[in-house]
Amino acid sequence: MWRLKQSLLALRNQLDGEMRGKWDRSLPFADSLFDRWDRARRLGFGEESSAYDSALFFGNVSVGAHTWIGPCVILDGSGAELAIGDFCDISAGVQIWTHGTELRCVSLGEIPASHGAVSVGTGTYIGSQSIVVPGVKIGSRCIVGANSFVNRDVPDRSVVVGSPAQAIGQVVGDGSDTRIIYQPDQ
Repeated sequence: MWRLKQSLLALRNQLDGEMRGKWDRSLPFADSLFDRWDRARRLGFGEESSAYDSALFFGNVSVGAHTWIGPCVILDGSGAELAIGDFCDISAGVQIWTHGTELRCVSLGEIPASHGAVSVGTGTYIGSQSIVVPGVKIGSRCIVGANSFVNRDVPDRSVVVGSPAQAIGQVVGDGSDTRIIYQPDQ
């Protein structure tokens, strides 16, 4: 056992050094050890998508091409379908749920768990630590600010932030002319 531990420590130190040298970051051992593009391919995600080893996937989750699933993400398709489009970033610590048990708990089991499909359109960014609840549709080319609680649909090209998430702006333009226009007083 001691030799195995020493070998694993040596490998961890080697991978950490390589990661720090190439990307100037230090990751958990499994995220350094396993290729995130390979994981996304094995999960059937779209071309050039990646998924950190520390991300959790449950049930029916589909992910489009060129999408980044960050570390410590939870994508729950166990209650209904969870579909994420192309060119999305799902930042570190995001949780997207297709089932909820809050009413089951507070009703002492009188109300069953809720279920609802969730979709995230193409070209959408979901900021770190955000939570998306069952039944929500987030449009294409949206920005969800960090730490947001998304409990209602988000129209295409919206910028939303907060708990609960509220619109504060819009994404306008295309390609290199894309920009964010914030609402007055925001």
